[in-house]
Amino acid sequence: MVQLIAGNKGRGKTTELLNRVNTQIRSAKGSIVYLDKSSKHMYELNNKVRLIDVSRYPIENSDQFVGFICGIISQDHDLEALYLDGFMKCAHLEDGDVTATILALDKVSEQFGVDIVISVSVDKSALAPEVAEKVVVAL
Repeated sequence: MVQLIAGNKGRGKTTELLNRVNTQIRSAKGSIVYLDKSSKHMYELNNKVRLIDVSRYPIENSDQFVGFICGIISQDHDLEALYLDGFMKCAHLEDGDVTATILALDKVSEQFGVDIVISVSVDKSALAPEVAEKVVVAL
């Protein structure tokens, strides 16, 4: 299942995401991966969480980003959850519609049983209805 933390820039989405991942890792039975546009938050994450700096990989569009996520899932059969910070930058959707990419990630999430929590720099009211229903925190 995909869950979204939505809100404009500077509203506290990263703090919320970090709190969630650090809370979940305490009771996790599998592994947890945190993807970000840099390694800036490395020291704010529990050391059991794997941090991936997406900027180090040659991802040029949202389709490649979804493929990248599938690659992470395919190599870790114990993967329990993925946390995506800086989603719009990582997926190259800064000026685009996030709907198709989020729905594609939702299908991947359901198919492989991996929860995906995404911070999206968009106000909930600007999201398409099928995406807005996935918002668990609106800031």
